[in-house]
Amino acid sequence: MSHVTEIPAASAADVEARYSRRLTFETDCWDVHDSMRAEFTDFVLLDVRGPKLYEAAHVPGAINLPHGKMTASRMAEWPVDTLFVVYCAGPHCNGTDRAALRLARLGRKVKVMIGGMTGWADEGFSFAYGKDVGLETAT
Repeated sequence: MSHVTEIPAASAADVEARYSRRLTFETDCWDVHDSMRAEFTDFVLLDVRGPKLYEAAHVPGAINLPHGKMTASRMAEWPVDTLFVVYCAGPHCNGTDRAALRLARLGRKVKVMIGGMTGWADEGFSFAYGKDVGLETAT
């Protein structure tokens, strides 16, 4: 018996339950990119890093809103049923976790874009630069 099989695998039902639930909490860079490319963006993409990092490079179409600036009054700019997708630097950063927690405490729907900027770069997607959303240039 190998180290892989010495602990039995979960049942198919348990695996289905786990990953169905997991996908309610997160999305990935490819799904965000594909939705935005197809102009089917039924979410608001938030870059939760600081303004200087956002200006240096960000996902095209993202709004810069650091998690510390997420207040009830700020979030009231969007309808209450808005889905927010949050990202930060990458898997080594807990900014997305902090943002997701803050949004949830404000009663908002949220998913984390796993991989963040690192994942976006790994996929080979282009970045935008500058203060304004939409200043896209190729990587």
